[in-house]
Amino acid sequence: MKLASGSTIIRNGQIVDGTGSETIPNGAVVVVDGRIVYVGPDTLAPSPLGARVIDARGGTILPGLVEAHFHPTYFNVAALEDLDIKYPVEYVTLLAGANAKLALECGYTAARSGGSLFNIDVWLKKAIENDLIPGPRMTSSGREICGVGGLMDWNPDYRKIGMEGLVLLINGPDEARAAVRKLVKDGVEWVKTYPTGDAAAPDTNDHHTLCMTFEEMHAVVATAHNHGLKVTGHCRANAGIKNALRAGYDALEHGTFVDDEALEMILERDTPVVPALYFELASVERGPEFGLPQKVIDGHQETLEAGAESARRILQAGGRIGLGGDYGFAWNPHGDYARELSFFVDYVGFTPLETIMCATKTGAEIMGRGSDFGTLEVGKLADILVVDGDVLDDITLLEDRKKFIAVMQGGEIKAGQAATVRL
Repeated sequence: MKLASGSTIIRNGQIVDGTGSETIPNGAVVVVDGRIVYVGPDTLAPSPLGARVIDARGGTILPGLVEAHFHPTYFNVAALEDLDIKYPVEYVTLLAGANAKLALECGYTAARSGGSLFNIDVWLKKAIENDLIPGPRMTSSGREICGVGGLMDWNPDYRKIGMEGLVLLINGPDEARAAVRKLVKDGVEWVKTYPTGDAAAPDTNDHHTLCMTFEEMHAVVATAHNHGLKVTGHCRANAGIKNALRAGYDALEHGTFVDDEALEMILERDTPVVPALYFELASVERGPEFGLPQKVIDGHQETLEAGAESARRILQAGGRIGLGGDYGFAWNPHGDYARELSFFVDYVGFTPLETIMCATKTGAEIMGRGSDFGTLEVGKLADILVVDGDVLDDITLLEDRKKFIAVMQGGEIKAGQAATVRL
């Protein structure tokens, strides 16, 4: 992805730098050749010759947002079965490109794939990096790994329908190693696994831990790490969370039912957790109109309450929380990404500063690119979001693309009002 040439000054705005530090009122950010060279009071900002100026209108200047659990290949999923039979791979590829463009327009300048149909996310990342299509900077995953009979293995054998485009099904450590090696050849960066169940599947519910054995999980991690890949897992059940941590997982998706021992392990290992909780609220509130059974809705309600409590405990204890999750379902569509942030302020109880830090700095760290972006600091890539209004006073402003003055990626304005006018 090319960096913009030339200089830009963003001024007349409150700076929220993403580190969790106090804001800088009437601040300015100066960008030269796609990188940040100054962050601070406007009165002290340098003025490079010929620089274009973006007026923040007294609003907010913050880092580009990071979607830490991105499913660009999911679209209008109304049931788990839709993931492997709803659309052909050709159409899913086109949808993924459209969803990547939408995410960038929503202020998300980076994203970590949380699992992909087929191997689309790897190639989507390449297309974005080569400036063929617009989208967030990505770290890619591919087909997911699950034990036979686990959460992602719902097609009965008599149907003779494979799951090859969605998941690699395994029986035992040897097959776990073989699955990872397939993903190595595919070119993924993150290996996504399913150690536990989910409310969406009552037969393998949130407390179900038989989707993968510890031996299988350990084999996945050892093989992935040997090839320089990272491992994450759909971990809701408390025992599954602990198994993942003992196996050496690099991140946890959801981390729903965390007891004191699990919390201590998370902190000791400094393992980031991506709760992906707004999906649960959307499932409870909108699930009935899509025919979700009451048993499933009750499971999502339990997940919602326990997940919120676990997220609060982790952050308050000094752990790391990333934000993003599971958009692409019929009741939780792409484009609503920032509702996750509003949810964490209004429902979970994070402060706006904490929430923005989780959605920028921590997200970049999870991607392994915390030194490149995620905060407004000198030397980092100029991935910047400029919003008309005070997002600390009203976090829901981040849900309204009409309020975006500029979405900047590598110093180039990719979306927002400033992209439509000559500077």
